[in-house]
Amino acid sequence: MLHRVALGRVLPLLGDRRVNDLTVDDVNALVVELTGAGRKRETIRKSVKYLAAVLEEHGVDPNPARDKRVRLPHAELIELEPPTSEHVEAVVRLLAPSYRLPLLWLDWSGARVASVETALVGDYDEAARRVRLRASTTKTRAALWVDLPDALADAIEAALRPREDRDPLAPLFPGVTADRLRTAIARACKAAGVPVFSPHDLRHRRISLLHRQGRTWAEIGRLVGQRKLSITADTYTHVLTDGRELDYRALVSELVRP
Repeated sequence: MLHRVALGRVLPLLGDRRVNDLTVDDVNALVVELTGAGRKRETIRKSVKYLAAVLEEHGVDPNPARDKRVRLPHAELIELEPPTSEHVEAVVRLLAPSYRLPLLWLDWSGARVASVETALVGDYDEAARRVRLRASTTKTRAALWVDLPDALADAIEAALRPREDRDPLAPLFPGVTADRLRTAIARACKAAGVPVFSPHDLRHRRISLLHRQGRTWAEIGRLVGQRKLSITADTYTHVLTDGRELDYRALVSELVRP
């Protein structure tokens, strides 16, 4: 699906050309056209990437889309503003019950939002009170274990079926998708009168907190699955939050309150 979308941006510009006739200049012209159309750098990078794959399939060598002379636009400067603990707590209290625990999970783990869909009941280690992010679901293609505070572990176990009835392949957060959670958080932010944040902003918040707590960049990369530690350091050195962890115990008690 992703490759179709990416190539859909290429075909109107290069679709009438023979693959063996394409040059580095053609690829750079494509980049210029997409940039002028307002496409972001990462979007253009994906288009060039999938164009290169198509050319490889057709035996084009050298591959102009792989050439070092291809110049992507400069990366946009993004100023990160992770939500404060006060803002996150206000939003949690306005969410429907099914979305509260997934949000608290993202805030604690720093995991990518896709984890609310990919984490399975079988990924929860009840004895060690931790959740596994399987290698097939992480961008680093390395498995991670996230140790949980007792408050979150208690909430997860309270939501699970009895041990003898548990299906290890069932979702750990049933009925929750990344898109639904993103929409629910945005609505709750507006209702609470706080700046709108996304599930991915909770990852920024966790990395910022780990940095403030004195963790090394290597530790942070291992804990949250960051691939390029230099980028992590450059991005988060100057990102500050209020530094307070959420009151998970209080929020979980509200979550399970009848």
